[in-house]
Amino acid sequence: MGKSILVTGGTKGIGKAIIERFAKEGFNILTCARNEQDLERLKASIESEYPGVRVFAKKADLSRADEVRSFAEAAKAFSIPDALVNNTGVFLPGAVHDEPAGNFELMMQTNLFSAYHLIRALVQDMIQRKSGHIFSMGSIAGLTAYPNGGSYAVSKWAMLGMTKCLREELKPHQIKVTSILPGATLTESWAGVDLPVERFIPAEDIAESVWAAYNLSPRTVVEEVIIRPQLGDI
Repeated sequence: MGKSILVTGGTKGIGKAIIERFAKEGFNILTCARNEQDLERLKASIESEYPGVRVFAKKADLSRADEVRSFAEAAKAFSIPDALVNNTGVFLPGAVHDEPAGNFELMMQTNLFSAYHLIRALVQDMIQRKSGHIFSMGSIAGLTAYPNGGSYAVSKWAMLGMTKCLREELKPHQIKVTSILPGATLTESWAGVDLPVERFIPAEDIAESVWAAYNLSPRTVVEEVIIRPQLGDI
């Protein structure tokens, strides 16, 4: 079987754009989401548009550690991915000091712990193979504090820290580690916001950045990619 990429949260937005970009290059796809019908539509669309590409899609709520591990085991039976994109995330606005109880736990479990558990489930196979590329989908919110960012920003700062640690740990094993840090990207997270499309990054541009970083020689790694709207942050 040819090369494969695992993208969590692959049915919408940035995750879907990355899947389409890699499928175009002949990569087999592994993905998950919480909505079974969305997964079925994605699988049918990709396999129809890109004959020869195989898609493994499994329903999973990655805020739950047991479901992360279950998804990982099922995915490994399909393929040990050449690239892993930890893209699953949730954004709930609010301030740390008065956001609703439970926001912190939900966003840390979804945005950070899901990546932690999935990496641990897959990385030993990459180490044994002596190749692989792990991408973490961070955010500008993980670089710059801003009002109303709350626990979302905390989770993204933590994701960047974890990614930096992984980079150092996995150097000797020929495994690349890259942080993708986008600003406002045109996805459903911004639905209902009264701003022109031109103020947002297209999800396809994020996907193109991931593809470009993946394609460097084995001697080189892009450690961080900061991507902002041309007119500045929103």
